[in-house]
Amino acid sequence: MPSELRDRILFEDNHLVVINKLPGELVQGDESGDETLADKVKAYLKETYHKEGNVYLGIPHRLDRPTSGIVIYTKTEKALVRMNESFKGKDVKKVYWAIVDKLPEKSEGTLVHYISRNSKTNKSVAFSVEKQGSKLAKLDYKVIAKGERYFLLEIRLHTGRHHQIRAQLAAIGIHIKGDLKYGAARSNPDGGICLHARSVVFTHPVRKQPLMVVAEPPEDNLWNALKTQAEKESPTQGR
Repeated sequence: MPSELRDRILFEDNHLVVINKLPGELVQGDESGDETLADKVKAYLKETYHKEGNVYLGIPHRLDRPTSGIVIYTKTEKALVRMNESFKGKDVKKVYWAIVDKLPEKSEGTLVHYISRNSKTNKSVAFSVEKQGSKLAKLDYKVIAKGERYFLLEIRLHTGRHHQIRAQLAAIGIHIKGDLKYGAARSNPDGGICLHARSVVFTHPVRKQPLMVVAEPPEDNLWNALKTQAEKESPTQGR
């Protein structure tokens, strides 16, 4: 297990370890009791650095189980506290890629909605007008590649709401490939969805230097084709 994980480490030092999460992996434990990515990282740290006893691992943010891409863990409590502050203060800039079934009306733009979360169904709904208990949700999108049946969007979040990208796209009639919960026609073979945390820019919690991390999307023919096209159009896409 540690060797398999080693290939997915995007950045590591004494304070942080950043992993490229696979679709379907849990960032941390839930009621399912399934093994988590955090469990795998702890096992890796224990074996690699010959640690005895429990291994500390801080979790400053989450990524939905069916989503792939960048997950940041901290190796120290000091780093966790500072990364928590960075996420709350919106100092962390994230870019997502999404493979979708329809093109938006404009090739790039901003979506603004008000999102309400239903904790019983673990689903959010995006409204065009404010509802009681709803929260403002805002994102920028850009079409960066076009296939015969599917299209690749690059998305930058201004807010961090529950299932925000999935709910906002569904609200304008666009569905992420494989995302049955938000209206996709069929599931993906791996049970994940084609939403990928592509890149992140933040200030290192200890060294105070800017850090940028980029994660390759899952190894898949459709992802590969759209990624290749996007990079032909703009070599710095998603960075």
